Amino acid sequence: MPTMWLTDTQKIGVAFCSGGGFFLLGGVMMFFDRSMLAMGNILFLIGLTLIIGAQKTLSFFARRQKWKGTAAFTAGIILILMRWAFFGFIIELYGILVLFGDFFATIAGFVGNIPVVGPYIAKALERVGAVSRSQESAV
Repeated sequence: MPTMWLTDTQKIGVAFCSGGGFFLLGGVMMFFDRSMLAMGNILFLIGLTLIIGAQKTLSFFARRQKWKGTAAFTAGIILILMRWAFFGFIIELYGILVLFGDFFATIAGFVGNIPVVGPYIAKALERVGAVSRSQESAV
């Protein structure tokens, strides 16, 4: 079996992030179920911390260019916990686009290899990434 470039801790972090994504998707499909959205956020943040480390996670969210995204992401989580799930999710989604818009092109490169639907998903991710980059350069 070939060795992976991820450590065991990072593999667990990928599992947490994937679970967080599934909980967020399930929360949206259940008409913005507050508990599922909150669990998705918690799992995503734990997974991100396990993947890149606590110090790098804090420095990522504290970067000057990412303050607006961090504020929106945090405000969205707080609104979800205060039972304003729909508005919290919309604000959180904006924060995710600002924070992680740079990574969409990288994700699109991996997703593009999936048969049948991969090229369509890759084009959509590239467009979202280009929109978020143009919004950052306008500010």
